[in-house]
Amino acid sequence: MPRPLRLLADANIPHVEAAFGRFGPVRTLPGREITRDALADVDGLLVRSVTPVDAGLLDGTPVRFVGTATAGVDHVDVAALEARGVAFASAPGSNAASVADYVIAALLAVAADRGEALDGKTLGVVGVGEVGGRLVPRARALGLRVLACDPPRATAGLADHEYHDLDAVLAEADVVTLHTPLTRPSESPWPTLSLLDVDAVGRMKPDAWLVNAARGRVITAEAARALAASRPVVLDVWPNEPEPDPALVGAVALATPHVAGYAADAKTRGTAMIAAALAAWAGGEPWPPPAPVPIALEAPSLPTTTPVDRTRWLDALARQAYDVRADDARFRAALAGTTGETRAAAFATLRRDYPLRREMDRFVVRGAVPEALGEAVAAGLGVTVE
Repeated sequence: MPRPLRLLADANIPHVEAAFGRFGPVRTLPGREITRDALADVDGLLVRSVTPVDAGLLDGTPVRFVGTATAGVDHVDVAALEARGVAFASAPGSNAASVADYVIAALLAVAADRGEALDGKTLGVVGVGEVGGRLVPRARALGLRVLACDPPRATAGLADHEYHDLDAVLAEADVVTLHTPLTRPSESPWPTLSLLDVDAVGRMKPDAWLVNAARGRVITAEAARALAASRPVVLDVWPNEPEPDPALVGAVALATPHVAGYAADAKTRGTAMIAAALAAWAGGEPWPPPAPVPIALEAPSLPTTTPVDRTRWLDALARQAYDVRADDARFRAALAGTTGETRAAAFATLRRDYPLRREMDRFVVRGAVPEALGEAVAAGLGVTVE
């Protein structure tokens, strides 16, 4: 490395000093406060999804490297970076296990709270890339029939799944979960902006649930409100983020502030991936992230006689690892009485101060796991059985 790099990082990126201090001095700012003026003496910019990175941000600055510690890159104008000779790195798949954990926990929570069995339902997974591809086998291990929908992968002839078109998924699925990037008609033959509008959700089964842990504008606000009025809807992302409609928040079954991918392990993985990319670009040794330590869970002392019993047992176990209901409660409490900018500030604070959460595969269950639930625990939740 010819000289130390001057780095600016989103303050919400973990392990910043350990991962990047070896390359030079690191300054941090809240992601929404990163402006062009802040980049006047910066060689490398490290962001998360709240910082739009485009020509307007970078022009007239010395920035030569941009890394986003996120899997999604729709906040980065990659073409503008390429045109300016700015190196770019992202962290594809870094939060995929965390988001899949979120969906599993949410499905179990909704089913248990409604007194329904998850086993036997049909799950439509729209988008089977990093997140959806991990979710499919886990859902099957929990006893769900899975319909995979991914037109780009189907057109490419990928044989990893049997693919179904969106209309078939909407017509057959008891639960639809969204895991697509946000793309516009100018960007893809299969744009996902407003993929589910009022007409599309009208083709869903009358009692079908919806989970969106992808991008808020994949479903229109009108469609989300229409669904939430009559059946369970789980939203981690919002059409008008970071100022979610309080009426929509109040109507959905579970509401969280874009934290599905916020497990500490996912964030650490994202940091390590862009640190490795920076090392490859600038020269130097990549950062070795800390080794995970197993965490113990206790097998619930609950009946497992009926399918509903077994869903509640699994929910009780999953809740020890990740309590999605607690995220929902914090979100609703933080947004109560807010308006406009104060709502956006509350949303940002929840994300900044998100409590420690670990991915499910960090956990070991102790105690008796019923034989009928062994696969659901090990392959569905991803928890190790002693």
